[in-house]
Amino acid sequence: MEFVQSSELPAPAGHYSQAVVTRGGLVFVSGVLPARDLADTSFDAQCASVFAQCEKILRAAGCQMNDVVQCTAYLAGVEHWPAFNSAYAGVFGDHRPARAVVPVPALHYGFLVEVQLVAERPNS
Repeated sequence: MEFVQSSELPAPAGHYSQAVVTRGGLVFVSGVLPARDLADTSFDAQCASVFAQCEKILRAAGCQMNDVVQCTAYLAGVEHWPAFNSAYAGVFGDHRPARAVVPVPALHYGFLVEVQLVAERPNS
């Protein structure tokens, strides 16, 4: 098992890793919230921040977004679903990982979106 910390991002504030890679090459990315200074910004800006951070974590694990096999997204309110779907499609393009979108009443620090990913490291 390998614990991943992107040199492009600050270390997690809690007792967890940004990602964990299994011996079989699966990469489990912890839930990613927007950058802390974006709590009062638009939903689209928060999505852009989350996906940019996900890309950095995946890169540190030897992956890219097209290696993602599953995504779980938590949205603070079902009304954000169409905007999330649009941001998601913009990031993944023709790549279509399995996905679950979970509307929740609230997220930490008042954020509107959190994303958790599973990827497969190439050539594992």
